[in-house]
Amino acid sequence: MKKRVLSGMRPTGKLHLGHLAGALKNWVEMQDKYDCFYMVADYHALMSEYADPSAMKDNIIDNTADFLACGLDPERSVIFVQSDVPEHLELNMILSAITPLSWLERCPTYKEQLREVEGRDLTTYGFLGYPVLQAADIMIYKANAVPVGEDQLPHLELTREIARKFHYLYKKEIFPEPEGLLTQTPRLLGVDNRKMSKSYGNAVNLSDSPDEVKKKIKAMITDPQRIKKDDPGHPDICNVYSYYKYFFPELAVSIPGECKSARIGCVADKAKLADCIIELLRPIQERRNRILSDRAGLEAVLKKGAEKARAVARETMGEVRKAVGI
Repeated sequence: MKKRVLSGMRPTGKLHLGHLAGALKNWVEMQDKYDCFYMVADYHALMSEYADPSAMKDNIIDNTADFLACGLDPERSVIFVQSDVPEHLELNMILSAITPLSWLERCPTYKEQLREVEGRDLTTYGFLGYPVLQAADIMIYKANAVPVGEDQLPHLELTREIARKFHYLYKKEIFPEPEGLLTQTPRLLGVDNRKMSKSYGNAVNLSDSPDEVKKKIKAMITDPQRIKKDDPGHPDICNVYSYYKYFFPELAVSIPGECKSARIGCVADKAKLADCIIELLRPIQERRNRILSDRAGLEAVLKKGAEKARAVARETMGEVRKAVGI
């Protein structure tokens, strides 16, 4: 039997090149190797967007269209919305009862988010406990593996710790301890050289028009040491080159020589990159437009995915209730 994988994304805005490089490409490749469950994590999104969730429903549809346009196949993967499977919250409640507060307070990404996220009050009970909901997401499907970057490994270890404590308390082995599938996630920065983020508005979105792509790439920060066009460039510290390396490796071979010898200037280099990205996104956007033109079909994919996910989740919760005596 194939090992089962669970992963998801929060519908807090448009998906961008960072999502394509860091997750979606890997998700697509996993479909033939694993039993894949991919969710639109709207409860997780609500933990930061609770003050104004008005865009959530549109984001769910938009993000799902990107999932499918990038190659996720509902015949090979279970694609669903987190809130359509209420067993996530039921298991979350039980796991919350056994998870020590100190485990959550030491979580490094919780501290990082409190420092970095602006314009939202994240000092809430729900946000502190989001790693427990994350554990419930994984455990409800008895996932054997979770695709993660190195920065997410503490979350996965917390899931394993919670599973161990559940088994110790209730003398019943229900959950596998999930492995981390370390993905070779490139550190793609946004056009302003900060972490690429929906909240920073510094990303090239998968749905951006050619004009929007050109405008964003034109504003991209390049080699800070290259002042004039005929100055030699330093591609290894240039964000533009990092995009070439990941998305267009065949061009990345020649770019360093042209840059270092000043045969190509930053303006021309960015124009060339913009054209390449436009061509990269063209087939994705064509599929995306076809998918969005059939809203009923898209909603049917999510409904069918929720039914498949709930069938598994109900079975797991039956075991959990029996173990805890409720």
